[in-house]
Amino acid sequence: MDKRFRIVFIGTPDFAVPSLRALITSGEDIIAVVTQPDKPKGRGKHLTPPPVKELALKHNIPVLQPEKIRDAVFINTIRRFSPDIIVVVAYGKILPKDILDIPPKGCINVHASLLPKYRGAAPINCAIINGERETGVTTMLMDEGMDTGNMLLSERMEIKDNDTASDVHDRLKDIGAGLLVKTINGIKAGAVAPLPQDNSQASYAPVLKKEDGRIDWTMGAAEIRNLIRGMNPWPGAYTRWEGMQIKVFRAKVLPEGKAAEQAGTILNVSADGISVATGRGTLVITELQPENRDRMIVSEFIKGYRIGKGQILD
Repeated sequence: MDKRFRIVFIGTPDFAVPSLRALITSGEDIIAVVTQPDKPKGRGKHLTPPPVKELALKHNIPVLQPEKIRDAVFINTIRRFSPDIIVVVAYGKILPKDILDIPPKGCINVHASLLPKYRGAAPINCAIINGERETGVTTMLMDEGMDTGNMLLSERMEIKDNDTASDVHDRLKDIGAGLLVKTINGIKAGAVAPLPQDNSQASYAPVLKKEDGRIDWTMGAAEIRNLIRGMNPWPGAYTRWEGMQIKVFRAKVLPEGKAAEQAGTILNVSADGISVATGRGTLVITELQPENRDRMIVSEFIKGYRIGKGQILD
């Protein structure tokens, strides 16, 4: 039987949890977990540990939470652990060369796209916003660039028509966990050959900002729906009505065709949805969230708000 790797696992959010769990279950020697510091959450602003930390503590794995990843004391601590390999899944910060050079087998990253497409922080969101019909996970050997290292393994997955970013995230995190174990086993067996990325095919998925969710009604209905899906649940696609911000979480597209009314004009309101003219076709909003209220379906919204035909959404 192949010997266990000594692994330092670096990751933070829910997306990284299945990967850490898969390594633990497969019997690898997880000697330490590195994650971001606890953050205040909720109305009470109570310090809340990252999901990865919670899993590590359940398995009595040492947890490190450096404020600065480039801190010399922290880097020396990682050196003293003497990992064979470092695994990075959605940590949220770029590792310096001093850390990348520590493990003899390299640093392995699990990235939620089919590289070289959608390098960067928001690959799931951007794939949906751009109307992609498939995505996937790639494992790669990390270098100093932004997701530019040599690829190891990849696995494809269909993006279904009604998928939101949340839906795709939840499927990809499990695919990523399985692919990570395959990658580790392949490295042990000498069966994984690093493949350089074709930089001419690269695209980027930068960090999302709240303002990225603003709906431009002059776009086509299908494009706006993709934006809504890609921004669901965060940061949320939004528009304004009567001076109030409204987030839009679900919508459907009526057949293409240029509406006579200006883009953003409400064409019809019913319990089934709010129909809005766009640059191409009509978008029917079916689930939304008024400012300072909970998410609701349109049939609930129209009971409390006087929204009607002919009004304009900003």
